[in-house]
Amino acid sequence: MAVRRTALVIGGSLGGLFAANLLSRAGWDVDVYERVGAELAGRGAGIVTHDELFSALERAGVTIDETVGCETRSRITLDRTGRVIAKMPLQQILTAWGRLYRLVKDVFPAKRYHFNKSLVRIEQSDDMVTAHFADGSHATAELLIGADGIRSTVRAQFLPQAKPKYVGYLAWRGLADESAVSAAARRALSDVMGFCLPAGEQMLTYLVAGRDNSTRPGERRYNFVWYRSADEKTELHDLFTDAQGRHYEQNIPPDRIRPEVIAEMHATAGRLLAKPFVEVIRATSEPLFQPIYDLESSQLVFGRVAIIGDAAFVARPHVGLGVTKAAGDAVALVDALSAHGDLDAGLKAYEAKRLEFGKAIVAHSRTLGLAIGAAEISGPQAELIAYLRRPEVLMREIAVPDWAERNIAQRRSHPSP
Repeated sequence: MAVRRTALVIGGSLGGLFAANLLSRAGWDVDVYERVGAELAGRGAGIVTHDELFSALERAGVTIDETVGCETRSRITLDRTGRVIAKMPLQQILTAWGRLYRLVKDVFPAKRYHFNKSLVRIEQSDDMVTAHFADGSHATAELLIGADGIRSTVRAQFLPQAKPKYVGYLAWRGLADESAVSAAARRALSDVMGFCLPAGEQMLTYLVAGRDNSTRPGERRYNFVWYRSADEKTELHDLFTDAQGRHYEQNIPPDRIRPEVIAEMHATAGRLLAKPFVEVIRATSEPLFQPIYDLESSQLVFGRVAIIGDAAFVARPHVGLGVTKAAGDAVALVDALSAHGDLDAGLKAYEAKRLEFGKAIVAHSRTLGLAIGAAEISGPQAELIAYLRRPEVLMREIAVPDWAERNIAQRRSHPSP
């Protein structure tokens, strides 16, 4: 019998689970090591799906049916009064982070998913790699995959210069029960991706599966994302400080956000947004905010170690490809390893392919992010920013399925000097 190859996956979120499931189905022995001590299914919010994501789910062994998400048929933009000022047809499936996590975790062997495993360091030899954890334990295999997110411990060891860079704005996010908003709001926002565009800001909302992953009308939830500028040293610092004066460096738990911060967010929504969006925000029991970062890695492979997903590149959410990119990274890695008998050759092939994609996605998301910021812009980019703020342009470019092929083709035709 052939000896099964072995791999360690650091990070048990979606990217790590895609890699683990795909490697396992390709004949590898795989163990996943997750830093936290409990299920992650309660995390995250809405996810825009793409064909590449569905293909990866099926390859991972997930059965896709109508409960995976909610379908939208069009996109609309409302002005402050609630009047529809732009509309375009576009069918998409929108789902929730927790729903996808449950699907990919359920098809992975529970005994090989290890909680409470915080990585401390990695050691390598010519033929093996070892992960050392904070509890004193260690694990050894032929390959280690870093899928441990934007604050990756794996990336920090091998590429410490690659760090997240705050881009000057944040996103308020949340989930509101469909039944908690008025009939008028449901009529305005059901079965669409809805936008509202205060000066220099973006608000969007769409339906995703509700509690217990129900996709039945009346039992779904509205996911909202509201992009707003926030100065890093003043506003962001204040938002990260709880009622007891404790300051959080990276993410503040939703239940620690000060009540007056939520009240101010509600009041600002009432001044700037159309009423249906205001209802969704006010019906959200635990809104949270997410500072937006860019992250680029110049390498993805370090000996027997490879990084994927947000550990490698983080693009702003405007492209709607965070989970799809993580799934695509996992597919590309497993395909490259399968196509090359030699591990080094397979890892190099993976790196060459996904470095290009990662750079393209970050560049495109930066361009779309130009629309967020001061309402009045002057200078050489003013015309581009004005163009990106037009409702019909924004609806055409935000989280659409075919941008990657167009963008990469353009970069190849017109490479940077």
